[in-house]
Amino acid sequence: MKLISVGLKNHIKHEVTSLCSCWKITRSDGVMLRFTDLDRDLSVAGETYKSTDSYDRGILKSSNNIDTDEMKITGVLSLDGFGEGDLRAGVYDHAELIFFLVNWMDPGAGVIPLRRGKIGEVTWKDGAFTAEFRGLSDALRREVGDLYTPECRARFCDPDCGLNKAEFEITDVIAAVSNPQIIILTSFADGSARLDSGLVVFTSGANAGRAVEIESWDAGSREIRLFLPLPHLPAVGDTVTIYPGCDKRFQTCRDVYENQINFRGFPHIPGTDNLLSGTV
Repeated sequence: MKLISVGLKNHIKHEVTSLCSCWKITRSDGVMLRFTDLDRDLSVAGETYKSTDSYDRGILKSSNNIDTDEMKITGVLSLDGFGEGDLRAGVYDHAELIFFLVNWMDPGAGVIPLRRGKIGEVTWKDGAFTAEFRGLSDALRREVGDLYTPECRARFCDPDCGLNKAEFEITDVIAAVSNPQIIILTSFADGSARLDSGLVVFTSGANAGRAVEIESWDAGSREIRLFLPLPHLPAVGDTVTIYPGCDKRFQTCRDVYENQINFRGFPHIPGTDNLLSGTV
């Protein structure tokens, strides 16, 4: 049940209403965006919602069970804050979205809350974007629990792993850029470094704050190939912090990092082939 003010409740009983929709997005980088489908900017509770006709929301669907509330928002990439670069950078991944109705002739009467949740998958094509909305009930549909796997379940240097991330930091400067997926380092050229599946964190430049997984490392050319292309082309002189990777195997944990006591996997668990063979 939604709680709304008496004045707003009386207003929606009329045959003709002056309701408009508003939505507020809080991105992963802390930036807030506010929009309304009214033909002018609107102030609600001291916050300004910018007028735009560059988006359209889909039909709201609700249920009384734990099925995910469904809604899709579509718009053009010219909408403030929804540039292709921002979408590629992932700043809208899991961004919080609040959607409500308000009487634009009397915004002080309160709002009708419709949805609150997170933005899921975002796609873009031909100058337009589509954002999937996931309601709060989406979290209840996810299975949470431990898995029995031969590989380690911990992330490298997380609390379960127990290693100190600072001890493995490598700082360097970009000497050359082939494309948004390949960078050349200036100094570091250790052929024994296990950078595959590691991370490159950009500490300056257009990609500052962005962490990207490493696909491969070539010490001879000091070339790092990233799993995904960067949203912005790096520049020569950009600084990076690099962390080695871990393939989650017990042998690596023991022989390379000497951390087998914290291994969070089951290296001796029989695989599916052994179970089906009947020899276990």
